[in-house]
Amino acid sequence: MNLFQRFRDGLRKTHEQFTTSIKRIVMRTPRLDAESLEELEAALISTDIGVDTAVKIVEVTREAAKQSGQVDVFAIARAEIERELGAASPGLVKAEQAPTVVLLAGVNGTGKTTSAAKLAHLLKEQGNTVLLAACDTFRAAAIEQLKIWGERVGCDVIAGQYGADSAAIAYDALEAAIHRHVDCLIIDTAGRLHTKKNLMEEMKKMCRSLRKRLPTAPHEVMLVLDSTTGSNALNQAREFHQSLGVTGLILTKLDGTAKGGIVIAIARELKIPVKFIGLGEQVDDLQPFSPKEFAAALFAESSEANQS
Repeated sequence: MNLFQRFRDGLRKTHEQFTTSIKRIVMRTPRLDAESLEELEAALISTDIGVDTAVKIVEVTREAAKQSGQVDVFAIARAEIERELGAASPGLVKAEQAPTVVLLAGVNGTGKTTSAAKLAHLLKEQGNTVLLAACDTFRAAAIEQLKIWGERVGCDVIAGQYGADSAAIAYDALEAAIHRHVDCLIIDTAGRLHTKKNLMEEMKKMCRSLRKRLPTAPHEVMLVLDSTTGSNALNQAREFHQSLGVTGLILTKLDGTAKGGIVIAIARELKIPVKFIGLGEQVDDLQPFSPKEFAAALFAESSEANQS
């Protein structure tokens, strides 16, 4: 299955949310009068792409309609969203000298542990050696869950006891990664509400602990967001970015939501690159993010999808 088809299948619900509304408006009023343009704007806003992006798409559509009467709203929306998302992310920022340290953060239930394992699998497929660190010492069975995933993807897991200092475990994991000469260390952390300052301070402590052993670590602070939460994901991204300086995003559960448009709103406001998206439950369903493929999957007609 090629990348476009993976995006197309994974974004099916979001695609239907976008296209059903647009088709209904366009087919009823092919020449798009003021009322239908207003309705189009409301329909786009309802998809969580953000007010500014929706307004921009409608503005471009209005100008095109003045020039030629009938316009291809799908093509306009696709081009505008691709432009909003910018160039494709180059992937993980790699350390000049191994190991590259990737710290995963996020609220409870976003899929951090499974994302850690899927990212490890993806990196291994690219020829890297990977070590996992179980720094969620609070959630019941979190350590066991990561160990099971570690066995599945073929990665060792550094872990401590429940209730132990997560910063100390992260330090020990980094020490092990350096000693074993692995390419990447992925640190799974406990879920924390973005509004709880004391828990955010704990994450900062973990970063300080890592820097005591390796001044450039962590090289990536990846925020894992649950796409099904829609606009609340944007609020989470704001708070985590302010506290930790998030360098990239992993958006999970895009295959189970019609709210995939939140990718666009986050990218527009925070200018944080979306680096990976989760398009399913299998170990290889974490995919590098492609703005071009994402925009095409949202607005492609069935005939296009079949040709790709």
